[in-house]
Amino acid sequence: MPAYAGTGIACSVPARPKVRNPKEGIVSDTSVTKIDSRFSPTGEMGQVYLASGIHVAMRLWRDETPGEPKPEERRDYETVGYVIAGRAELHSEGQVVMLEPGNSWVVPKGASHTYRILDAFTAVEATSPPAHAHGRDEARG
Repeated sequence: MPAYAGTGIACSVPARPKVRNPKEGIVSDTSVTKIDSRFSPTGEMGQVYLASGIHVAMRLWRDETPGEPKPEERRDYETVGYVIAGRAELHSEGQVVMLEPGNSWVVPKGASHTYRILDAFTAVEATSPPAHAHGRDEARG
């Protein structure tokens, strides 16, 4: 069973087929991947790993519990997210943004940030490059 690169987390994603474009001489990825979140691996911070490509990956934060914000972090990936349920405050670089169902947000690569969960919070995020690769997604502190 393959693993997410650099994490040791096993997944059942088949190897990606490569196709050579005869016109341009470029090798491209033509695979389609489907991930069932009921069977997805979970990271050490509670994130559920979803579909992952070469340049972007998705993760799910399911029913995160309210509480005080964790220490601020700077990550070496960009994050975009979408709130499914609950409310949270995103604290980043001196700004506070209220996140509610239907809202989406961006945290730029390298921006100092943290989240304060106000109500049980469920959201989907995409990270680029993939947060789970090379230990980028590990809890710090």
